[in-house]
Amino acid sequence: MKQELHLISFDVPFPPNYGGVVDVYYKIKALHDLGIGVHLHCFEYGRGEQDHLNELCTAVNYYRRDENKLNFLKKQPYIIASRANTSLLERLQKDELPIIIEGLHNCWLIEELKPSDRQIFVRTHNVEHDYYTGLAKVEKSLPKRQYFKWEASKLEKYEEILGKADGLFTISPNDQQYFNSKYGNATLMPAFHSGEEVISKEGKGDYALYHGNMAVGENIEAATFLIENVFAGTSHYLIIAGSNPPIELTNLASQHPNVEIRPNISVEHLNQLITDAQVNVLPTFQPTGIKLKLLSALYKGRFCLVNEEMVNNTGLESICSIANTPEQWKKQLKNIFSKSLDKETIENRKTVLRSQFDNLENAKVISKKINVLQKH
Repeated sequence: MKQELHLISFDVPFPPNYGGVVDVYYKIKALHDLGIGVHLHCFEYGRGEQDHLNELCTAVNYYRRDENKLNFLKKQPYIIASRANTSLLERLQKDELPIIIEGLHNCWLIEELKPSDRQIFVRTHNVEHDYYTGLAKVEKSLPKRQYFKWEASKLEKYEEILGKADGLFTISPNDQQYFNSKYGNATLMPAFHSGEEVISKEGKGDYALYHGNMAVGENIEAATFLIENVFAGTSHYLIIAGSNPPIELTNLASQHPNVEIRPNISVEHLNQLITDAQVNVLPTFQPTGIKLKLLSALYKGRFCLVNEEMVNNTGLESICSIANTPEQWKKQLKNIFSKSLDKETIENRKTVLRSQFDNLENAKVISKKINVLQKH
């Protein structure tokens, strides 16, 4: 009998053009490739309904997110209160299929459906209260900073709901350790991603690339660090690609002749930039979960230069160059721009990535986990 499940997404997972939805989309694709029927439920608040998802899913249902400001005043975190939806609950109550909830965002369903024999799993994308605390630290707007602090406090309390789930699928070893120590029901499942295979090109490129959603504070902080502390006054060319860069970042880049911002480009354009770059430069100052852009750079790009926060305890340390201080970044850049990517390095990268980040193998973990519990 064909396996089927419900998957509840916090956003429309197509196009897969930012971290969270990359994991969701390629998880759905891998489950589809295994012959598992996915009943997708997603919240639409700006990305639109996507016909392509019908090709991968048994059914696709869309729900409006309730962005009423009164939801900020509720006891529940805003990311949960704004998604509590009776139509979604009623649909789920029509059958007994297993449920995978993406992130804490829709864990209100656990309160509605438990205790019962209904299998409910949660895919944790990071430790949410740590993520929001990090956002507060880099946010310049006082109202937004206060919102992130309040949300972090609410999320830390709300997280206890995860103890009622049948299991958690954690995205990184650090998260695995954290959630298992608290709830004892976590299985490591590395990020699903766009890399069917490593397509890194031999040879050299002539620019460095940083990419990310430029509306997010941590990405603005990283891009600013690169401009001011690494590339300023050097001959190395930096392209910053991402959606909705703030005017302050655009103005900063315009002061440096070797820095260029390419805003709101297509996924195809971004992939080409990743592939053709000499080096993908990816600092982070918020070591939560795993950054999907790092995997994208390793599967598609040449060299990858990161700081320790980006790769610590990911298993990817050996296939990245690491720098922490501005001086180390400049020294590593000089070294990287002097060499070509060779076949041996690419083959080693394939071996490392294949051992952890095989989408189909990770989808089989979901299938087996559900089957085992069904037999009980």
